[in-house]
Amino acid sequence: MSTTDTLETNSPSETPGEAHGHEGHDHDHEHQHGPVLNPECTRELVLDVPAEEVSKAFRTVTRNYQKYAKLPGFRPGRVPESVIKRKFASDIRKEVIDGLLPSRFSKGVNELGIHPVGQPQVTELTVEEGQPLHVKAVFEYLPDFSIEGYDQVVVAKTSVELTDDEFRHEMEQLRESRAVMEPVEEDRALKDGDWAQISYSGKVADDPDSAPISGEDSLIEIGGKDTLDAFNQVLRGAKSGQELKAEVIYPADYPEAKLQGKTVAYEVTVKSIKKRVLPELNDEFAKEMGNYESLSELEKAVREHMASRKRHSVEAETKDRLFAALVEKFQFPVPESLVQDQIDARLERGLRALAAQGMNPEQMRKLDFGRLRAAQRDSAVAEVKAHLMLDRIAEKEGVTVSEEELDKELHLAALQSREPYETLRQRLTEDGGLSKIREQLKREKTASLLYERLPA
Repeated sequence: MSTTDTLETNSPSETPGEAHGHEGHDHDHEHQHGPVLNPECTRELVLDVPAEEVSKAFRTVTRNYQKYAKLPGFRPGRVPESVIKRKFASDIRKEVIDGLLPSRFSKGVNELGIHPVGQPQVTELTVEEGQPLHVKAVFEYLPDFSIEGYDQVVVAKTSVELTDDEFRHEMEQLRESRAVMEPVEEDRALKDGDWAQISYSGKVADDPDSAPISGEDSLIEIGGKDTLDAFNQVLRGAKSGQELKAEVIYPADYPEAKLQGKTVAYEVTVKSIKKRVLPELNDEFAKEMGNYESLSELEKAVREHMASRKRHSVEAETKDRLFAALVEKFQFPVPESLVQDQIDARLERGLRALAAQGMNPEQMRKLDFGRLRAAQRDSAVAEVKAHLMLDRIAEKEGVTVSEEELDKELHLAALQSREPYETLRQRLTEDGGLSKIREQLKREKTASLLYERLPA
């Protein structure tokens, strides 16, 4: 919270002077009910400004309005003071508060020797020309806590080496991705591992009004993990051209909601039998997979990609366990405003992921955000604690972020957002995003430092 924010005391868009909706009260006592604050990290600040300073501020602001106000029926600079005071009472009051409070609030907080976070909430405010200004505000601050012994906190460091089994599995997955369906030419019955090409029509039992469930040229794997057992039993041993009947009782947790727990009577026609053919792992396969001249070149690229992916994954998972161990060791309260900010960030990431998966805004509006926020709370508290500890450890270890490191990150961000580098930097400088990126980079460097020190 910067001192210039201190007047945004009722909500992000109101000043104390605007919250009333009326003007010229003799005594304006505010009782605000802003976001819930954590009492363990909350302080109160009372400020009183002498009447003569308040009167002087009112006179200065009023004269400015007289000088520049343009009102019908009056020449510029000639509007009577009484008209100005009546017409612009709310604006004048706001400017008086804006002129008198920020520097005093900043000085008061500095004298307390604490670092405030979030927006202060005004609980009392009296401002009237000729009277002392009185304000009482509560605000959250960063608690002081010990990190003594942080360097003794260790977790198991999992190996990042790529195993032969992992590599073989990946190569099999690549083969699977290039598999093709071929017809079975011989005259034989369906067996496990075959694919039946079928047409079907089904009616839901005990629901004569339901529309028929039908499909043409659907492929079903006999004995496959996603194939319902009723279909396996009916199709296993059947031949091409056969017409069959199947009664399927769908489980209560079936992915398709309209079929959950329903019984459907199907008529099925087997149209053909197909088998899934995997390609050979050879130079030709490698060329089909991309710009590779040989199988060994493809295997080298796959190994390198997998090794990098595993290294990042294992490192991230180990750091998470280390953060959890630090959070468990060092118990301290955290400001609620930081927790709510972190919940916002987690929800935003989640909603972006849902949008990427195809969820539309109308569906998003139907989500139970109260329940979603509550579900994120514990993780958000742990993340805030980990961030605060990393900040303290960075300070202790002398971790810094160079201009080159910041610049590299900004160039990456510009590429990802397809925004010109200079435009991005200017925007982030103005909205405070640049300092947040620097802060995040410092935390990442600190986490990597702690990770590297873990015993192998």
